[in-house]
Amino acid sequence: MLKRKFYKSSIPALMTMGLMSLSSPASAQQVDWSLDEQPQIYNQDVEQQVQELLATMTIEQKVAQMIQPEIGYLSVEQMRKYGFGSYLNGGNTAPYGMKQADRNTWLRYADEMYEASIDDAQDGSSIPTLWGTDAMHGHSNVFGATLFPHNIGLGAARNPELVKKIGEATAKEVAATGIEWSFSPTVAVARDDRWGRAYESYSEDPEIVRQYAAAVVEGIQGAVGEGFLKDHHRIATAKHFIGDGGTTRGIDRGDTRVDESTLREIHGAGYVSALEAGVQSVMASFNSWNGTRVHGHNYLLTDVLKEQMEFDGFVISDWNAHKFVDGCDLEQCAAAINAGIDVLMAPEHFEALYHNTVAQVKSGVIPQARIDDAVTRILRVKVRWGLFDRDKPSRRPETQHAEWFNAKQHRELAAQAVRESLVLLKNNDQVLPLSPKANILVAGQGANTIAMQAGGWSVSWQGTDNTNADFPNATSIYRGIEQQVVAAGGTVTLSETGEFDTRPDAAIVVFGEQPYAEWFGDIQSLDFGQVDSESYALLKRLSDQGIPTVSVFLSGRPLWVNKELNVSDAFVAAWLPGSEGQGVADVILRDANGAIQHDFTGKLSFSWPKFDDQFTLNRYDNDYDPLFPYGYGLTYQDNQHVDTLHEEKRLKDSQSAEPGSVPLFVRNLADGWYWGFAEANGNLSPIVGPSGANADEHSVTMQSVNLAYQEDGRRFVWHEAESGVAAILASEDPIESFAHRDARFLQATVRFSDNLSGPVSVGVLCHEKQCSNEVQLSESTPELKRGDWNTLAIEAGCENNEVSQGASIMLSVSSPAKTSLSIADVALVSEPSEQALTVSCN
Repeated sequence: MLKRKFYKSSIPALMTMGLMSLSSPASAQQVDWSLDEQPQIYNQDVEQQVQELLATMTIEQKVAQMIQPEIGYLSVEQMRKYGFGSYLNGGNTAPYGMKQADRNTWLRYADEMYEASIDDAQDGSSIPTLWGTDAMHGHSNVFGATLFPHNIGLGAARNPELVKKIGEATAKEVAATGIEWSFSPTVAVARDDRWGRAYESYSEDPEIVRQYAAAVVEGIQGAVGEGFLKDHHRIATAKHFIGDGGTTRGIDRGDTRVDESTLREIHGAGYVSALEAGVQSVMASFNSWNGTRVHGHNYLLTDVLKEQMEFDGFVISDWNAHKFVDGCDLEQCAAAINAGIDVLMAPEHFEALYHNTVAQVKSGVIPQARIDDAVTRILRVKVRWGLFDRDKPSRRPETQHAEWFNAKQHRELAAQAVRESLVLLKNNDQVLPLSPKANILVAGQGANTIAMQAGGWSVSWQGTDNTNADFPNATSIYRGIEQQVVAAGGTVTLSETGEFDTRPDAAIVVFGEQPYAEWFGDIQSLDFGQVDSESYALLKRLSDQGIPTVSVFLSGRPLWVNKELNVSDAFVAAWLPGSEGQGVADVILRDANGAIQHDFTGKLSFSWPKFDDQFTLNRYDNDYDPLFPYGYGLTYQDNQHVDTLHEEKRLKDSQSAEPGSVPLFVRNLADGWYWGFAEANGNLSPIVGPSGANADEHSVTMQSVNLAYQEDGRRFVWHEAESGVAAILASEDPIESFAHRDARFLQATVRFSDNLSGPVSVGVLCHEKQCSNEVQLSESTPELKRGDWNTLAIEAGCENNEVSQGASIMLSVSSPAKTSLSIADVALVSEPSEQALTVSCN
């Protein structure tokens, strides 16, 4: 297939030209999203079969094909009743609630759901269902599976053929458990290392992502014309479309504010090659693009993906992501379907969503043609994969190969991937490779903790509840070292804290990040020492004793580790290597005869920060100043000395509490406080939960948004002008007097919509529609940056006795126009921040 040749030449131009001009669909027509070459997978017989099936289906049967429940909530009887088109297991769920379920148990569950789906006694449909799973780095949710390095490590390997083999090996292990569909590969281009999903990205640079996306898709599905979707090959998913790696401040599910050219050239790179390779499903992204949720973005999902890029597979939503679209909630979302979502991943509320969607189709809110298009796409993929011609999962030819699951060849492939992913950042005085005949101390939290080397998306979603017993076929980094040292006649001692009786010839310290996934991994500082000071203390203690010390750093992203580098003679970025920890020993140890076993070949696919505030440090940046640049990686032939590094932090500690600060809504509501609405008639309507609407259920709505953490903000939308409804943050009890308080200012972070069409009134300490202090903001307010987060501070201790007595509303926002406002980090402070737009009493 032809590959687009635009990345190296176009990205520098984007960095200097287009990033500051955010586009709208009106200007978007200038950007060409078409592929150089479409995959040759059209088949008239397939299309005829799909249309014949579609012609026999009722609205209810069609909608059922579009709903995807999760096995933790779905029963076999519900599958039999509705005939859902697909179902999934989430990162924390296994069949029958058995975390350590074996292969046969997964197969038994697959059979039960398959048989229920083709039972037409209740729903009149015999269309088989599909099972989807997050096979993120191997069949990673299944007990005992082979776990390959996470994507960030594979990116350092610079080996598309390797990742293609990994895709095929993963497909075989998925096939062995009877599952048809893999939610991979992730083709995000992570641009901010604070993002909690950075390790799911192959690189900060789209060039590697473009190469790898096609390779993994071909590994999972088979190459077009060469066993495509046959035998052990599974259905692949390119995700998350689009811009998930480019959100402001690296906030998971946040807002990616770039122009359309940048969106295509950087964040679209993996989709171009994945579609050219024939990927059959695309998962939409939680994030917004310039303020609009992708799940409700008709231009991106339909005009771009389905029409310009000519994608003829189906688009699936992410986990409950439809609820964030304007006008939607967990149980209904016509807007997402109309925008182009074909399958709604609705883990728990699938029955209500099904019934409401059927009703919306019958009432015309969702056009019949949109439903027919969605179901056509779903059936097309099912027919292409041969689902109607295959027996139940346990009787399929591919499931007869029990030896595929955690196969010896797969473990060897994973060990190779570990070796190729390691990046040598420092090797002063050629400390590495070590002799296995030496007396070696192995220390650090990660040395014998497989959960740390596996990371998130490993047996469980976050990976934090795992022990070594959850990885029965895995080898820890220490065990890999031990095997080789003992075999060579050397001595090895394991001590997490670095204690020893006999002075070692060398020490290997394995340390790094604890497991995390998605927004739980979002951070606000790259300073590793801020979360782990013990590892530095251990390294320094060994270094002070003159013991040659090798650091093996486990992480899902580059972090600022200057202090740790300074007390290490050698430093290896090992990323998250997965189940085959012996791959580390293969590289850092010589063989028994003193020869190098494997040299370092890994090269950074992410730039390594020189300073603790270099969050967005990417190749081709105008101010590019890394400690170790993109592409850096030493070998044993290099005699490069890394000098002592500066250890001064430039970033102020964001965790330190402001003196005199009283949080009211900082990540969560303080006790006794609630969001709600002051209705036009004066009644107060509290909202329970992260979303809701005022009393008439349509004039003003509230939804959760992200500032620095998952759902740490609220977005209010005035859908009607002159509604007379105010959004409020209120106390359950009357607010005490402010006359003698130190914290006299109400400070909040606010974001006004790009199309602010009328004034917005923001008041504090309010009672019966009068406020102690109030400010009107409009598009002409010079300090206001529309579309961006602004800090606003309003003095609340103003002399107004009529209002102060009996006031329960601390913050009130209203507008006579159709507009929107997002609010986060609401607190009472003694002094406003320097960047705040401050409104004092006078």
